[in-house]
Amino acid sequence: MATLALNSRDVRLETRPTLAYRVLLVFSFLYFARPEDVIPGLNHIPTEKIVGGIALLALIFGVRSHQRSAKWPTELKLLLALFTWQCMSIPFAFYRTGALMWVINKCSKALIAAFLVSLIVDSISQVRQLILIQAAAVAAMTLFSVLRYHGGRMGGVLGGVFDNPNDLAMNIALNWPLCWMFLLSSKNPLKKALWAAGMLIMVRGVMLTYSRSGFLALLVGAALSLWEFGVRGKRYYLLGTALFLGMVFVILGPSNYSDRIKSIFSDSDRSMDNGGTEIYGGDAREARIEMLKESLAVTATHPIFGVGPGQFEAYTNLWHVAHNTYTELSADTGVPALGLFIGILVLAFRNLRRMRLTQAYKDSEEFRLLVGGLWAGMASYVTGAMFANTGYQLFPYFMVGYTTALIRLLSPPIEDGLRVKVKSSMVSANRVKRVRGQFTKEPLNRS
Repeated sequence: MATLALNSRDVRLETRPTLAYRVLLVFSFLYFARPEDVIPGLNHIPTEKIVGGIALLALIFGVRSHQRSAKWPTELKLLLALFTWQCMSIPFAFYRTGALMWVINKCSKALIAAFLVSLIVDSISQVRQLILIQAAAVAAMTLFSVLRYHGGRMGGVLGGVFDNPNDLAMNIALNWPLCWMFLLSSKNPLKKALWAAGMLIMVRGVMLTYSRSGFLALLVGAALSLWEFGVRGKRYYLLGTALFLGMVFVILGPSNYSDRIKSIFSDSDRSMDNGGTEIYGGDAREARIEMLKESLAVTATHPIFGVGPGQFEAYTNLWHVAHNTYTELSADTGVPALGLFIGILVLAFRNLRRMRLTQAYKDSEEFRLLVGGLWAGMASYVTGAMFANTGYQLFPYFMVGYTTALIRLLSPPIEDGLRVKVKSSMVSANRVKRVRGQFTKEPLNRS
C-alpha cells in the first residue's frame, strides 16, 4: 500500500474555497447550531430549505468539476445505492405519499450532505474547519438547552431535528470526542478552557436528556477517547483526570439519574418513559423489547422493500419508533437497505484504519488527534444507534463524509496536470520537487 509522505508542517497546500464549500459551511452551521431556535423571528424563514436548495445546486456543479478525473469512493456509491433503493421502495410502501415525502425531506438531505463533504473539500484544513463548526455548534446548542431547562427530559427546548431527547443525546455523545480532540490540539489556554467547559456542559446535557442510548454512546466515546488520547497518545494524566470528573458527575448528577441508568438492565424507573408503556401496559424496558421484536417481525414479512421509508410507526399502528437504527431501517426499506447502510459504516472505519498507515499520521500530531477523534465519535454512534432511531438524521452521514474526504485528500490525485500552489517562502525548490514527485505515486487502492 502506497502512502503519501506529506507533512503539513513542511508544506502548505493553498486552495481557494469554492462556492460549494462556502455553502456547505452554512448548511453545516444551520443544521448543528439551529440559530432559528434561539433568535426570535428567524424560525419563520425556511432557512434550511433555502440553503438545502443552494447546496443541491452546489453539489451538482461542484461534483461535476471535481469528478472529471477521479472515481467516486465506494462508500458514496453505496450511499447512492441506498437512496435509490429507498426511492424504489415507495411504490411498495404502506402509505406511499408519506414515504415519498420522507424520501424528499429526509433521505435526500443525507445524500446531499455526504456527497458535499466527501467531494467538495479541497484540503485537510477545510475538513477540520467543518468539524470545528460542528463540534462548537453542538456545544453551544447544548449550553442553550441546559440554560433553558425546566425539568423533565431535555430535548424539546430546542425543537427541530433535535426535539427528541434521544436524538439530542446521540448528537452530543458523537461530538464529545471531537471536542476533546480540539481541546488537546489547541495551544491557546483560553480556547482550551472553552473546550473543557463545553465538554462538561455536554456531559450535563446528556444527563438531562435522561437518554439511555445517549449514555451508552457517551460511555463508549469517552472510553475510546481515553484509549486514543491517553494511552496511545501517552497522555497518562488524562486517565486520572477522567476518573476524577467521573466521580464528580456521579455525585452531582440528577437525583434520579442512577435509577434511569439501572433501568437499562432492570425493570426500574418507569417515571420518565412513555416509550410504548401505554401500548403494552408494562415498563419501558419491556416495551422497547416488544417494539424491537415488532421491527424484526415486519422485516421478516417485508424483507425486500419493507413498509416504506419512515412508515414503521404507521404500519404497526404503535406510533413509536423501534429504538434501533438497524432494525427500523430494515423494517422501513428492507434487508438490502440495511446491508448498504452497514457497508457504509464499515467503509468509514476502514478509511480511519487506512489513515493510520499514512505518513501524515506518523508525522503530524494534529492529524493523529483528528483521526482519533473521528474514530471515537464513529464508535460512539454505532453503539448508540443500536438503541435509537438515527438512520434518517444527517450527523452520521457527515461523519462518514469526513472520513471519505480525508482518505481522498491523502490519496495522490489521478490527473497529470495537478496545480498546487506552494508558498515559496516556506518551501525550498528541492522540497517542492519532492512533494510533486509524491503525487505521482500509485493512488491508495480503494477496493
